[in-house]
Amino acid sequence: MSSELYKKFFKAALVEAGKAFKKNEVPIGAVVVKNEKIIARAHNLTEKKGNFLAHAEILCIEKAAKKLKTKYLKDCEIFITLEPCRMCEAAASLSRIESIHYLIGSEKFGASGKAYKQISLSEQKLESSEESRKLLQDFFKKKRYAKKR
Repeated sequence: MSSELYKKFFKAALVEAGKAFKKNEVPIGAVVVKNEKIIARAHNLTEKKGNFLAHAEILCIEKAAKKLKTKYLKDCEIFITLEPCRMCEAAASLSRIESIHYLIGSEKFGASGKAYKQISLSEQKLESSEESRKLLQDFFKKKRYAKKR
């Protein structure tokens, strides 16, 4: 991809960040690109929505998935004005975005930022664990069987 296209996509992300700024939101913008064309744009709306999930990247990924009518954004890239947090990095990964490009790093809240506290994870082995496992196995068996038909 040419440096001119990078500039174009980051300029679009900055326009989105400006919209967030005007709404008194943290000024972060994002665009999703496929085949060198912008297919989705978004900016932070966490304050307006009262929801920490309303990051620019998450909203942009949702819009791109809706436009492409698929949850998998294969062959897509995301351009963001700030290094994504862990949640947004994971969302991009799970949606199969090919690459993440950002303008500035975030030492505190970026994907490897210092602000994250270790959360305790603990698997609970209970009688209902087997029920949970069986539900998941049955679901995926059903999905695989449906694909073979």
